[in-house]
Amino acid sequence: MKESIISLTRKLIEFRTVEKERINEAAEYCAEWLAANGVHARVINNEGLKSVVSVIGEEGPTVILNGHLDVVPAGPDQFIPYVAEGKLYGRGSFDMLGSVAVMMHVMAELGQEELPCKVMLALVPDEEKGGQKGTKYLVEHGLLGDVVICGETTNLDIAVQAKGVLQVEIQIEGVSAHGSRPWLGDNAILNAVETYKRIEELPIFSVSTPYFEHPSLNLARIEAGQAINQVPDCCIMDLDIRYLPGQDPAVLLKEIKGVVNGTVRVLSEGEPVQTNPNHPLIKRLQQAAEHISGRNIQMFGQHGAADTRFYAARGIPAVEFGPCGANHHGKNEYVDTDSLVTFKEILTDYIFRF
Repeated sequence: MKESIISLTRKLIEFRTVEKERINEAAEYCAEWLAANGVHARVINNEGLKSVVSVIGEEGPTVILNGHLDVVPAGPDQFIPYVAEGKLYGRGSFDMLGSVAVMMHVMAELGQEELPCKVMLALVPDEEKGGQKGTKYLVEHGLLGDVVICGETTNLDIAVQAKGVLQVEIQIEGVSAHGSRPWLGDNAILNAVETYKRIEELPIFSVSTPYFEHPSLNLARIEAGQAINQVPDCCIMDLDIRYLPGQDPAVLLKEIKGVVNGTVRVLSEGEPVQTNPNHPLIKRLQQAAEHISGRNIQMFGQHGAADTRFYAARGIPAVEFGPCGANHHGKNEYVDTDSLVTFKEILTDYIFRF
């Protein structure tokens, strides 16, 4: 089983699922693989991007196993997977093609079993770009369940919360002048720097919760200046804010506008995830994970957003839970191969606990 999971993960990495065409090819391959292993799957096309949905089990509550096929860009060498010292290296091995391969094997292994619940596999094409055409579309079209496991990067702990997303563009004005006489102008870049410092010092960014020390504030992009010998008269900066569950993004926006001498425009928003760690279906997952792994499984909060948010917005308990590894979105990304097997055994045990 271990070698089969590794083989499928390697195949998925080799698809280089950064662009639409390659993501769709991978989706078709997954559907064919499931069919060849006795599991009916349907491919759902939404605005040119394909998702794969499969259901096993006849009755009872529904467990959704959600995985994304897309990965972030990388150099060509990172799409040549290899195994060394128990680690499978390659772009997407940890985030999250290893989890996808495990979930597909779970479906194939349990497809002919008498299950105490239904299991829905949802493989989606665009989590890395916001999930609008994949998971959000599936949720809006009624593909829902009673509990959701997104196989993200958690090292076999369980992420029950995730920060919300508020991304804004701030435009700061200045006055042009010749670069040799900057005192005759008003440098918009320097004004933007001072503006950022005021935002950074707002009390809203020092709030903490049991799962998070503080919100995240990232100065992600800055654009200004037309010539090196000119004082810039306009500066645009983009902020990526990840606020805490319980914080109100409208309040955050109001506070930011209060210290900005310029215009503020919202680029993107996403709700936080606040799954109850004491929900019976989540405690059951923790018990299954502890039983199989033989260690204490921690509940924690993720700094980044995932497709769990679309289910959580419908009141469905949703968590991120996946195998062990490191360096996702970076060089030398890898997934621990033994943990792939452990992950599969945990999911199987969890399903039968229903």
